[in-house]
Amino acid sequence: KVMSASTESDLPFAVVVTGEPIERARLRRGGYPSLIRDALGSAAPRFVELDAQREPLPELSTYGGIVVTGSSASVTERAPWMLAAEARLREALAARVPLLGLCFGHQLLGQALGGRVERNPNGREIGTVSLQLLEADPLLDAAASPFLVNMTHVDSLVELPPGARVLARSELDPAAAVRFGPSAWGVQFHPEIDAEVMADYVEVRAELLASEGLDARQIRQEVAETPAGRAVLRRFVAEVARGREGR
Repeated sequence: KVMSASTESDLPFAVVVTGEPIERARLRRGGYPSLIRDALGSAAPRFVELDAQREPLPELSTYGGIVVTGSSASVTERAPWMLAAEARLREALAARVPLLGLCFGHQLLGQALGGRVERNPNGREIGTVSLQLLEADPLLDAAASPFLVNMTHVDSLVELPPGARVLARSELDPAAAVRFGPSAWGVQFHPEIDAEVMADYVEVRAELLASEGLDARQIRQEVAETPAGRAVLRRFVAEVARGREGR
């Protein structure tokens, strides 16, 4: 399924779909590929959607770049489709295809490369949060202060794979943004989720948050737009383009 037009000379990107947003957000705004396209706006390249849950992924080396979406599933389940997707991601990395994992996609990529994902010992992280940038990187706008992102996760990459470097941390997640290799990144946050969708998540999960001792009303009040976080997608596309020019 092609999502947007581009010049025929460009290799298409692949969006590896690993799940759906919550129903309220999906009905209003579409699935993760639609949210990614909205966040990219005019910077969106040609995209092909590949559903990793419903059918085996093809070889990924023919794509110009790969974005792996979020999911309500847990990487710790080690489901057969997850293991198969991890194998394809390792092949893509070996073929030097640029990769960006978002939330679950970040964890899946980290696990595929030899890291370890577990339930976050610091608890659930949800809402608009501030990141502390630890290392300069083309995907992260160092001038953004505060660097706000939208988060919703209970698992975390608790052990990095060999050679990975942490680029940013949040109060609850010490590996909120990771560079896995020269052209492979993962972010625990959701650059495709804007304030409207983030509010949907908090409101739908209000009772669950209360049961965990979290103040859903306060979290909802602090939900904001996250231009620096959303820019990660555009910066990834631009970095892929620069890489092509440098070849």
